[in-house]
Amino acid sequence: MSVDWIARAGAKPKGARPKYFDDPATDRLLSIVMAVAGEVAVVKERLDTVERLLDEKGTISRADIEAYAPDREAGHARGLMHREFAARILRGVQQDMESLETHEKSVEDVSKQLRDS
Repeated sequence: MSVDWIARAGAKPKGARPKYFDDPATDRLLSIVMAVAGEVAVVKERLDTVERLLDEKGTISRADIEAYAPDREAGHARGLMHREFAARILRGVQQDMESLETHEKSVEDVSKQLRDS
């Protein structure tokens, strides 16, 4: 079954749009960036499929790619690949969360303190 992504993109969402920031434009930008990150993750997985099939068979068809089912080892490698990818793109968010928990001064605050001392 094929999904009509153009029709889905134009569909009205159910419920309110999530709000993370004071500026709605920032929320929209976050939504776009996360959608692009999701697409990149899919491309990385598809490329992994192509590389594994080429290693195994030397030549492949589109049908081979569509029919591919990763084994346990490939599934584990892909899971790790996705976790590392998410960690890289969300690194700034994680650092902000950690700084809130540890109450460490920002680099800017330390720089100002050293400058003004």
